[in-house]
Amino acid sequence: MSRLYLIRHAHAGDRLKWSGPDDARPLSEKGWRQARALVPLLAGEAFGAIASSPSLRCVQSVEPLATARHLAVEQDSRLLEGHDPDDTFAWLDARLTSESLVACTHGDIVPAVLELAAQAGAGLPEERRWPKGSTWVLERGERGWLRGQFLATPS
Repeated sequence: MSRLYLIRHAHAGDRLKWSGPDDARPLSEKGWRQARALVPLLAGEAFGAIASSPSLRCVQSVEPLATARHLAVEQDSRLLEGHDPDDTFAWLDARLTSESLVACTHGDIVPAVLELAAQAGAGLPEERRWPKGSTWVLERGERGWLRGQFLATPS
């Protein structure tokens, strides 16, 4: 069995108050606290890779975890905001055949991946939410998607 740790990026401040390119919007102090809190939250979990949207707020969200685990953050455009969710899901599904994966993405991709995992057989709770900094743990077995669990946003 492998697991997908699907993370919505941590708090990055108000999009409307940011004057630069949206992909360069950094984490706020609250976001950095959330990012650092992922380290103990996932301390007992086994995964071999960390992938992220190239957006700075996503990369920064998993940097403390990558540092703690001595892993590189692999940036992939399939995790970008606005990307085709079917393509993102197919890529994630293929990645999970060999190892568990942490993937940090955006607020539009998380619910789409959850829906596609449910359609593929994953048992998910009726109530689905994805606040900034939160994590979904989705399990995949040899025969497909099994179940998912929501982990609250670290404080």
